[in-house]
Amino acid sequence: MRALVISDTHGLLRPEVLSLAREADATLHAGDVGQPEVLEALRAATPGPVYAVRGNVDRTPPLSDLPETLLVELGGVWVYLLHDLHGLDLSPEAAGIRVVISGHTHAPRLEERGGVTFLNPGSVGPRRFRLPVACAWLHLKGGGVRTESLTLLR
Repeated sequence: MRALVISDTHGLLRPEVLSLAREADATLHAGDVGQPEVLEALRAATPGPVYAVRGNVDRTPPLSDLPETLLVELGGVWVYLLHDLHGLDLSPEAAGIRVVISGHTHAPRLEERGGVTFLNPGSVGPRRFRLPVACAWLHLKGGGVRTESLTLLR
């Protein structure tokens, strides 16, 4: 299973992201969607499911109706989605979660702690400061996890 991991679109859905979504078994959006049309387009492009959580800019319906956190099983692996990692209120290791995905900072980051992969794909929305426009692939197979960072614009 290969999941496209994105965050912080802030209403901008780049054509490159739609192309990647067409190749994904699932798309995971870590919040700050910005416009409902972003999720509609992702759902139309992604052959499999699209999972999304609410970010701090998603304040009006239907985006305000998105969950703050989401736990999904993909390829035999439990994946936990939230927007701001500072809001993590559980122990992923104790809960059997292998991957925690967050956004919010717009800065790509990958870290392994206690057998858990913490992934922030960066932002694919409007460019912020000098940060790259970035996303990631999450490869999940037989309980194994591999990430692949993608920089769309430096």
